[in-house]
Amino acid sequence: MSATVSPQWLELREPADAAARSEELAARLRRYLGSDCLAIHDLGGGSGAMGRWLAPRLAGPQHWVVHDRDAGLLERAVAGTPEGMTVEARRTDIARLTPADVAGAGLVTASALLDLLSADELATVLRACAGLPMLLALTVTGRVALTPPDPLDARLEAAFNAHQRRDGLLGPDAVAAAAAGLPGAECVVRPSPWRLDGAHAGLLAEWLGGWVAAACEQEPALAAEVGPYQHRRLVQAAAGELSVTVDHADLLVLP
Repeated sequence: MSATVSPQWLELREPADAAARSEELAARLRRYLGSDCLAIHDLGGGSGAMGRWLAPRLAGPQHWVVHDRDAGLLERAVAGTPEGMTVEARRTDIARLTPADVAGAGLVTASALLDLLSADELATVLRACAGLPMLLALTVTGRVALTPPDPLDARLEAAFNAHQRRDGLLGPDAVAAAAAGLPGAECVVRPSPWRLDGAHAGLLAEWLGGWVAAACEQEPALAAEVGPYQHRRLVQAAAGELSVTVDHADLLVLP
């Protein structure tokens, strides 16, 4: 697992993430857990956005342990603690997670993590968290819909998805792989799409730039065509004429 993200990107996407995550799964998790004091371990938690979203949706006092490799992001996670929860930061390599890292947890969460893992890394995480309830949110599924459509959309989507699967990463296959790696557990999957429009102009422009760049890295022949395409899309976005649905899925695991 080698991906790194900037604080600016996490801040930009946090409102869209919050709107996308499954309220149904959060409510189901609340009923399952009850109101006892809960230790929650957030894997790859970055600046703590998952806790800010989920903590108010669960009952009872909560102690969150945010695991990430980035010390700067972990500082932000501790600083942005909502009322009713405490936060502890731990520098952890999620790809090498062990049962000791999550000892005492009553719940494991992650957001936008699974698609960044290889099959071996995912298996390591699932072994470490065996027997624990998990809410694993916002994993990409590979489906993107842009309105109005453009002839280049499908090629960019295919190239981006291939890029997501490079070097053995799971990318859009991650939710299915996680569910298959949890025999005996109840696995509930719900859609959690980003729906971006003129109200998300900054995020839409950043997402588009990253989407196009990754596609061109995977398929260099696209580079000759994407300049005019990206310009058209940015003009449409600035005018409030572009909407994008980026499909994700949330996975709730109940042992």
